[in-house]
Amino acid sequence: MIGATALAALTGGIGAGSATAAPASPSPTSPTSPSSTSSSSSTADWPTEIALPNGFLPEGIAIGAGPYAYFGSRADGAVYRADLRTGTGSVVYAGETGTTTNGLKVDHDGLLYLSSGSTGGAARVVDSGTGRLVAHHQLTDPSGHFINDIALLGDHAWFTDSYDAVLYGVPRGGTGDIRELPIGGDWVQPANGIGANGLVGTPDRTALIVVNGGKLYRVPLATGEAVEITLSGVDALTYGDGLLRIGRTLYVVQNRLNQVSVLDLDAAIGTAVLKRTVTDPRYDVPTTAALHRDRLYVVNARLTTPPAPDTTFSAIGVPL
Repeated sequence: MIGATALAALTGGIGAGSATAAPASPSPTSPTSPSSTSSSSSTADWPTEIALPNGFLPEGIAIGAGPYAYFGSRADGAVYRADLRTGTGSVVYAGETGTTTNGLKVDHDGLLYLSSGSTGGAARVVDSGTGRLVAHHQLTDPSGHFINDIALLGDHAWFTDSYDAVLYGVPRGGTGDIRELPIGGDWVQPANGIGANGLVGTPDRTALIVVNGGKLYRVPLATGEAVEITLSGVDALTYGDGLLRIGRTLYVVQNRLNQVSVLDLDAAIGTAVLKRTVTDPRYDVPTTAALHRDRLYVVNARLTTPPAPDTTFSAIGVPL
């Protein structure tokens, strides 16, 4: 364990949009549905490295109630599901040429929420059991935006736009109106490059924590007026990418630093104190993280490696 880096910022007001969507009807046999059960065996015998398909170009990872991890592809928008007990898996959503899946989250009903990255300005909802596309939400213009990461909070799935100071809330479970939350307050939108990236809900479920430009911001859902979170023990969370929160412990994936910074949040979510960093020699530009039992899993996006059809990819699990 070593090191530490940077997190991000948010700001906002509230607007409303609309979306057209097919009714969601998740498969009752989905491995992430509430009725499914995890293996009672110890994770000590589970593989610590999950091989993904060659050329897959992963970035996001999501883990549901069962011992299954989902990965999104920047190559064609596909979703791959791996069994954490064995490391084996298969593609559950084929995607489509010309699309990407940057971020993804799996809900308790088995629905997968997918972000479109820089292709399309949209969010998609897929049944993880059948691979059926059940909804397509047009969040903003198809070009000039980067729909990046996702957090499930309340009755919405929230999406960051890395090229704009706005958050989008997609109704969970079916049709409905899109919430558009402009970010204001302390938020600083970069003139070029990535702004808002990873996000998670606060413990009281009234706001989102967003990483932007090495800083962390708390963005209330009621106002969008971002408040910068004071960092202690580290000046900036450089290359801050995916976020994961367990209680008041915040995990920040710092992709090109090949580490995950672990910070303690105070009750008011006004300060984040660096406690330690997690790394592994197998990390190769990890972008996002998910927890299952006593393991932290990160996906190696290998953003500094020129992609080719035979480029290998993996996810790494380390004990906490």
